[in-house]
Amino acid sequence: MPSEVLSERTWRAREQAHLERMRYWTLPHRERQQRGEKHPVMDFLFTYYTQRPSKLERWQPGFGVALEDGAKFLGRSGYTETPDGVTVAPEALTPRLLDTADFVHRLLSTTESRPAQLGCFGMHEWAMVYRLTQDELRHSEWPLRLGIQGTNEVVESMRIQCSHYDAFRFFSTAARPRNTLQPTQQDRVNLEQPGCLHNNMDVFKWCYKLDPLVPAELTADAFELAAEIRELDMRASPYDLSELGYSPVAIETAPGRAEYVREQRAFTERASALRQRLIETCRQLLEQRVG
Repeated sequence: MPSEVLSERTWRAREQAHLERMRYWTLPHRERQQRGEKHPVMDFLFTYYTQRPSKLERWQPGFGVALEDGAKFLGRSGYTETPDGVTVAPEALTPRLLDTADFVHRLLSTTESRPAQLGCFGMHEWAMVYRLTQDELRHSEWPLRLGIQGTNEVVESMRIQCSHYDAFRFFSTAARPRNTLQPTQQDRVNLEQPGCLHNNMDVFKWCYKLDPLVPAELTADAFELAAEIRELDMRASPYDLSELGYSPVAIETAPGRAEYVREQRAFTERASALRQRLIETCRQLLEQRVG
């Protein structure tokens, strides 16, 4: 039985609010695509993360919510009609999705159990360009603030302690031995910690990996947080993006490192709240398997 029933007026209002909220991000992305224009900051949200803009814009109630007069949802995979209204069908909790929910629950719970490490200063982005030529850079059309030599000197003068596999795997070959850890995909549950910017952006990924079981509002909250974190990620990077309006966070200086930690701490707190919401969603889904 659904745990909540939404009137048509209520769910349609939520659906429209969600669409307007997400179009703030998706419409500029589509316009850039039409112009063939790359964006070194925002493209990441639609390329590294694989949720299509059309899916991001699409509202869904999540598991356990019935929609009065919600026949339009029957055209989507995973929905069924009940006496209370249209809802996500129990059959949508496939073994694959439940295994994903189990993994996400374990990963996020262990992440939350650890203290936040706030001393990385975003050096992962610097390690990705270490000892490369301009043409080899991921964003080769954008200059480095300190030039190639200056960037290399910063990497060599700083401790690199990245625990996030999906950032570490993009390190340059020369930078990998300089990391205090050598994370692998299998280490994810053991190494993730809540101060990591990429870990906190990934809350968005874990939301859409559980479609259609996660409410759209939680996915939208996680996406918007990821967008804000991505800005800090690239402002603290070695790239000069001032032409796009991004002021640098100069982590090669003491004031820049202090600024980075202040913003990192605030994002850590916000991500923790979202992570706990998703942990609870996973817990509820896993109860269905036990039942």
